[in-house]
Amino acid sequence: MKLIEHIEKIQKPFNNTVITIGNFDGVHIGHQSLFHTVIEKAAAIGGISIAMTFEPHPIKVLKQNGHPPLITLYEQKVELITKTGIDVLICVPFDHGFASVTARAFVEDLLVKRIGMKAIVVGKDYTFGKNREGNLDLLKTYGDHLNFEVVVLDWIQLSKWPGRISSTRIRELVMEGKVSEAENLLGRFYQIRGIVTTGRDRGGKLLGFPTANIILQDELCPKTGVYAVTVECLNGTYKGVANIGYSPTFNDHVFTVEVHILDFNKNICGKKIRVNFIKRLRDEKKFSDISDLSKQIQNDIEKARGILSI
Repeated sequence: MKLIEHIEKIQKPFNNTVITIGNFDGVHIGHQSLFHTVIEKAAAIGGISIAMTFEPHPIKVLKQNGHPPLITLYEQKVELITKTGIDVLICVPFDHGFASVTARAFVEDLLVKRIGMKAIVVGKDYTFGKNREGNLDLLKTYGDHLNFEVVVLDWIQLSKWPGRISSTRIRELVMEGKVSEAENLLGRFYQIRGIVTTGRDRGGKLLGFPTANIILQDELCPKTGVYAVTVECLNGTYKGVANIGYSPTFNDHVFTVEVHILDFNKNICGKKIRVNFIKRLRDEKKFSDISDLSKQIQNDIEKARGILSI
């Protein structure tokens, strides 16, 4: 996949461009359906499949206070879109200047003249242009005048999930700790990324279970509690148990994300790791003493082994 991070780098229109446009936060199965349709349509007309997204997320520019945490930061979003097989990803730097571009200028000047759009694939709620003045009816009108096709996809329906798949609902599920349900809508396990840092050195010495303490890079973190996870690091994938919370047994009152990687004894301090959340095991709990906590961690590990062996 070719990544273009500035519109000005597009020197001439692509050949028979089929495009989809969106923020694609989460790159969930609804977004994936758009990408696959774009790829199929481009193949049918001998053209180029393109996805266009924005960085930073428009909500961060337009609503500087109180915006929800993103499911996928830019790095991961690019990786996930790459895996879909899209030919080109255009990332538009979003600022107030771009937000003021009219619907007509966006379609005619950018999509048709600069990019060479011959077809656009969108969802039923697609809007575009300054103050979201453009809707599907206007887009179809432009299509008639500027000679491009508008393909509108219906919502993806899952038998085990009623209602529309949306980034908002996935975000809510993760924040509720319902990572197994979030997996159904994402089409993959929810993942956080971070750098392993030096912790308080209690996991190994006091409890007998060394942990990797993570400086979290992601904005969206699952609900506090204990989870069965897999961990990607050092070019391998390992089973593990993650604890998210405040270590109530030790009365720290400091939020931490830490992972005990099963059957692992390598030094990964300073390394970047990725943690995939498979299933929530329990709430975080205050124990009467360290011995009871150690026994519970052992139980958590055995339960995680069973889940991760399926």
